[in-house]
Amino acid sequence: MARKNITKTFTVEEKRFVSYLLNERKYSNNTAKAYEQDISEFLGFLSLNALSYEDVDQELIRAYLLDLINLGLSKSTIKRHLAALKHFFQYLYTKGRIKVDYFELVTSPKLEKKLPDFLTDEEIKKLFDANRMRTDKLAVRDQALLELMYASGLRASEVVNLTLQSVNLSERVVRVIGKGNKERIVPFTKSAGQALKDYLENLRPALISRDLSQNKTNSFFVNNHGKRLTYRGLEYIMCEIEKKTGCYVKLHPHKLRHSFATHLLSKGADLRTIQEMMGHESIGTTQVYTHVTYSEMQDVYKSAFPRAKKRNKED
Repeated sequence: MARKNITKTFTVEEKRFVSYLLNERKYSNNTAKAYEQDISEFLGFLSLNALSYEDVDQELIRAYLLDLINLGLSKSTIKRHLAALKHFFQYLYTKGRIKVDYFELVTSPKLEKKLPDFLTDEEIKKLFDANRMRTDKLAVRDQALLELMYASGLRASEVVNLTLQSVNLSERVVRVIGKGNKERIVPFTKSAGQALKDYLENLRPALISRDLSQNKTNSFFVNNHGKRLTYRGLEYIMCEIEKKTGCYVKLHPHKLRHSFATHLLSKGADLRTIQEMMGHESIGTTQVYTHVTYSEMQDVYKSAFPRAKKRNKED
């Protein structure tokens, strides 16, 4: 039963599940959409083989996962597929649509932990200084973005969703709605505050005037046409910053977020504080940065301490 690249339109019951994810489980739109796609592909697989929910057992699940592997999908993608289906079939079981939830017996594939990629202090300084040297008008907005993302560790989605009311320049804090619609208050630096003020007073009004629609956006950051900045737009800006500054550091919004957390921890901030500022639900997510700083410590130790170096063959 080879898996085909086929999807199946959701029924009322399946649409209710998506609504359940969004409204009761408080999943983000992106996560719910990804789950919907994964489930739709599995339902297409069932439909193609003239099967229904009740026909799903461990053998069929193993066959489906094997097909995913044969398609060359990564472990993380397969893990997401499995997570979506586990949630869905658990939902069907609680609603009485199936008698046995076989997905409950399936173990997710273990993933190799990847250390977060971040910029060094020197790279941050070089990037920020180079961006200040730009003469095009958008440099002011881009500097505000760089300064704020590095100073606050905001997610890309949180940056583009900032409104005029959520940024308090006098107290130097931003009010953020993070994952699960949880609100948190995050401070930012004096230099970030100055960059935000410069953008707000000297560039944003000019950009907003380019939008000829009746309803002007309330978003804090806007694109070149005066409209709300999008996630893709933010990624594009990061690429343009590299081109315009000549600092090619594989710049990405998440890289600035990882740099924020790594530098805080290396300067002595405790994990609980970093967890709160980054909006991590579990401190286990925050602990990955301890591995980064430990790796740094090992490198410094090996380069600075003579006895840590491998002995020569003559010794």
